[in-house]
Amino acid sequence: MAKYFNITGALTQELIAAGSNVNASSIWLTNVHASDAVTVDLYLEKKLEGKFYITKAKSIAVANYLVLENIKFSNRPEEFGLYIKLNASDSAVDVIIR
Repeated sequence: MAKYFNITGALTQELIAAGSNVNASSIWLTNVHASDAVTVDLYLEKKLEGKFYITKAKSIAVANYLVLENIKFSNRPEEFGLYIKLNASDSAVDVIIR
């Protein structure tokens, strides 16, 4: 089942919680800001072990996208959650996880 998000602002946001049993094979990140590029951090995080970046400080130009394919991770209880952080308070990205 696909998951869809409209992400705005510079706060870290959880996309997939640990233990939610979501299977992901691809992630689409689309910059929907009207005039600015967006810089994206996308990472897995496991309690007591830290962050593991899928992409860090990746710039996506206006009206462009980034596709990450062959993504596989465990989000069973006590395993990894998926998080995103944008660079600016007015940044805007649409995310599709399949």
